[in-house]
Amino acid sequence: MEEEKQVRKKKTEVISRNYLDRIPLHNELFSWSADENGAVTLDIENKGIVNRIAQKLLKKPRISHVHLDEMGSFIWPLIDGEKSIADIGIPVKEHFGEKAEPLYERLAKYFQILESYSFITWAEDDETSA
Repeated sequence: MEEEKQVRKKKTEVISRNYLDRIPLHNELFSWSADENGAVTLDIENKGIVNRIAQKLLKKPRISHVHLDEMGSFIWPLIDGEKSIADIGIPVKEHFGEKAEPLYERLAKYFQILESYSFITWAEDDETSA
């Protein structure tokens, strides 16, 4: 029973390490900007027939603006297609200190959320599709 828990724990650590080695890229479909305070805003164009109808009938905007929080605004410019999630964690830890803990769990979840909204892609995905 104890051995089974250790095997499961090691498997989780390997998956986590592999995920932290991934290299994120900004999705080129979305533009972004940072204001003078460094707050990042992503601009998302609402395309498609359903969005067009909503824009006409419900006065929905053609472009939605997603404002990132303080930590997200710090992380976003660090995504350069060269740094892994683990690499990005180093300046995050230096800047936010204990406020960033648990650091790598938070970063992993943050990047999962960015990926779920297609705000980022992965460098290794680009290499395999080329």
